Amino acid sequence: MATKSLDTQLEHYWPLLGKEEKQSILTFIKSFIKVKDTSQIAHRISLEEYNKEGHDALARVKNGKFYTHEEVEEMSKKW
Repeated sequence: MATKSLDTQLEHYWPLLGKEEKQSILTFIKSFIKVKDTSQIAHRISLEEYNKEGHDALARVKNGKFYTHEEVEEMSKKW
């Protein structure tokens, strides 16, 4: 299978997936396309804003305002 192209491998595995799995993968693929959109690239934040967001996130964690992996798994079941 190592010699098969990526497209051929996708064509092989796609029919084996269920509807929800296909939707999840399609959403994931679309997220890559959105990132490539130049209008979103032009809206980059400054280094100062990036650092501020990082510091704010660390402060939230230190204050116990976060979700554990298990909590996120349970939440994702309701999506």
